[in-house]
Amino acid sequence: MSPEAHSAPRSLAEALRARDDTSLAALLRSRPDLITPVPTDLTQLATRAGTRASVLRALERLDRFALQTAEALAVAPDPASYGTLLGLMAGDGGDETVAGALPRALATLREQALVWGGDDRLRLVRTARELLAPSPQHPSPTGLGPTVQEATSGMSPGRIQEIVTAAGLPSTHDSVSAVTALTGLFTHRKKMAKLLAGAPEAAREVLTRLVWGPPYGQVTAEPAAHLRWLLDRGLLLPTAPGTVVLPREVALHLREGRAHRAPEPLPPAVAPATTHSPQVVDATAAGQAYTALATVEELLKDWDEGGPAVLRAGGLSVRDLKRTAVALDVSEPVAAFWTELAYAAGLIASDGEADERYAATPAYDEWLELPPAERWARLAQAWLPATRTPGLVGGRDAKDRTLSALGPGLDRSAAPEVRHRVLALLAGLPRGAAPDAESVLARLRWERPLRGAQRDSGEDDLRTRLARWTLSEAELLGVTGRGALSAQGRALLGAPPAGGTAGRSGGAALTGEPAARTAEPATAPRGGPAAGPAEPAGPGDKLPVHHHRVPDRLAPLPAAEQALAAAAAARLLAPLLPEPLDHVLLQADLTAVAPGPLRRPLADMLGVLADVESKGGATVYRFTPASVRRALDAGRTAADLHAFLAEHSRTPVPQPLAYLIDDVARRHGHLRVGAASAYVRCDDDALLNEILADKRAAALRLRRLAPTVLATQSDPAALLEGLRAMGYAPAAESAEGDVLITRAHAHRTPPRTAPEPVPDGPPPPDGTLLTAAIRAIRAGDLAATAPRKPVGEHLASGELPRTSAADTLATMQAAVLTGDSVWIGYVNADGAASQRVIAPVRVEGGFVTAYDHTADEVRTYPLHRITGVAELADD
Repeated sequence: MSPEAHSAPRSLAEALRARDDTSLAALLRSRPDLITPVPTDLTQLATRAGTRASVLRALERLDRFALQTAEALAVAPDPASYGTLLGLMAGDGGDETVAGALPRALATLREQALVWGGDDRLRLVRTARELLAPSPQHPSPTGLGPTVQEATSGMSPGRIQEIVTAAGLPSTHDSVSAVTALTGLFTHRKKMAKLLAGAPEAAREVLTRLVWGPPYGQVTAEPAAHLRWLLDRGLLLPTAPGTVVLPREVALHLREGRAHRAPEPLPPAVAPATTHSPQVVDATAAGQAYTALATVEELLKDWDEGGPAVLRAGGLSVRDLKRTAVALDVSEPVAAFWTELAYAAGLIASDGEADERYAATPAYDEWLELPPAERWARLAQAWLPATRTPGLVGGRDAKDRTLSALGPGLDRSAAPEVRHRVLALLAGLPRGAAPDAESVLARLRWERPLRGAQRDSGEDDLRTRLARWTLSEAELLGVTGRGALSAQGRALLGAPPAGGTAGRSGGAALTGEPAARTAEPATAPRGGPAAGPAEPAGPGDKLPVHHHRVPDRLAPLPAAEQALAAAAAARLLAPLLPEPLDHVLLQADLTAVAPGPLRRPLADMLGVLADVESKGGATVYRFTPASVRRALDAGRTAADLHAFLAEHSRTPVPQPLAYLIDDVARRHGHLRVGAASAYVRCDDDALLNEILADKRAAALRLRRLAPTVLATQSDPAALLEGLRAMGYAPAAESAEGDVLITRAHAHRTPPRTAPEPVPDGPPPPDGTLLTAAIRAIRAGDLAATAPRKPVGEHLASGELPRTSAADTLATMQAAVLTGDSVWIGYVNADGAASQRVIAPVRVEGGFVTAYDHTADEVRTYPLHRITGVAELADD
């Protein structure tokens, strides 16, 4: 191997160039924004990896210990050795747990191109150092202040010499050597201990207050004696009038070398709160799943003829949400969840009419025809990746506008990831174990720690609220039962089935490859150290960056695999759901009891013939004159109703119910209402006399046209309602005198697609895209870095070669004869310029056919689009 292969990289681009394809794939998978669009070469990839937006995004996705490691590197010398970093993380006394976890954290930073260089010269990328290094405007989470060199940069040389002398050091001839000597004193443990031993007690108390940050303090123009003692020896340095700072080297000595007060190398374990029998969990979850289906059906049935109006700004009004909550007998937040879930599943949408309203979509009718387990799977499959967040309903947006259900502003890109992560943590617990919610939240905070103002606000951040909502929504939907993940919930995630292998407290391990979803045995200790070398890596050790595995992760499934997982979940749920019944129990008090779910034709007919009085394990229906009349208005006869009840009742039809049906049927249609504006006709003139004499009919303003006909200016619908309110049973009739049969009109929207989730940045690239991107980057890098002979004037870096048409043709023809590769500049039909390394095979007709090393294929190029050609250097 050449000596250059062993040389340390001088830049991030060189470090990336030394990586293999597996390592580059890991980088692009963990930071997908780097591949959009595909960089032309590794230099551009390194430049993009160092931009502020990309680095911020990468830092936000680090776990707490990896972030603490990056923060330690930001306050370490640049470059720093592995030993220096280990000292900052573990302190002078050492910490075996920190030392064991540090290689994994460093490997994570290297994999994500936040750190580069060997173990003897670790470098944090410049942008990350700028973001994490301490400054007066942005204090470091480490609580450290500036170095002695930074704090004395504006100090006069005379004052620096006074500090050096007071600290017991010999004076120097210049400020640079004086600052160096002072820094050496503060970093020398024995000399520093001797200096502090002579400090007044009050001075030591001041240092104790500042040591863990913030490192800044206020002093008066005439400081007290103990403060003057510190200032004279440089243990406190002035940064502005009245402000002093504790130098970083002094703080690290007082901290015994630790950059962080409490390093957190291990993720907190997810603790079980209670444990239930897996059978009880699955049965409870199945009951919740059945309730979920019934609730969604009831919601859509309530909106069957057209639901609430759409607000001008979009969404449901507060009043309509309250009405929906009352109709479903749930709280308003729960009603918002069911409404949003039906919307995410594509079951409801706005109809797009001039008077826009919400209504069921044609997909709802298709959904109703599916078996119950498959209907539940469809809902769960829509819930998992949804970015719309019902928990935000009722809150305020950035412009202080109320966020409404089904309205804009509810998308939160982090929701699917948090939702999946919470369920993965539950999947890592033993079967039947319900987690302690606070331990789940603590784990999530370790995996994605807050930074800056978010961390200091003391309020629940968005991820914490999303996690809380996930736990409650999973219970409502039947993904969990009694707080524990059910069998169908595990299948939905693609987790190992019951009796198989279970992950640790964080779920199964994600290897980075879609096919490698493996998990550790259920008996493995939860919250143990992450995968990585057991011993700290020394300066000469090589960390296997491209073999690093993200610990305790269960990866979200691709769309195709998610469909298979949903089908598996449906198969597990199906045997646990109650079988629909074909009968009810009629009772003498004009009620019918359905001891379980009813088959759809029976439930639909009973919903017309009776009113639902109560729900629960058994549904109670009540027969009333109005409900029987509703069935008669729908075209049923008394004989039809008697036959229906006799067929579907396990008990004899009670006499009071039979009398009720016959009585309403006998009076139904005796009165006929048509349009005059409206009229009433009846063969029994005594009945019309009774109506005219009734004071309640005064509002209808009826007048007699004939012995058997009354007329009014009211419309037929108002007349029907008025007479029914008086206790009569009129029937509407057509212009031909036939009785009108009224059936519920099912209003449907035009075909609508379910709302698409709003992605949180570019989606992770799949294997095919990664392979093609790495191939293109490698080829572009080959063309950009290939050594070539000079052509005329020396070319600037990145400039395309320029040769005359005759020279280009001659060089191409010579390359065909010799079989050599050449470097060309090429401008395509769109005007995009690129440089390529090609091996010409044939030159004729104004075209050159060559093997393109950049594209790794044979291509043909018009000679007039080649800007110039240069021979490659011999080496």
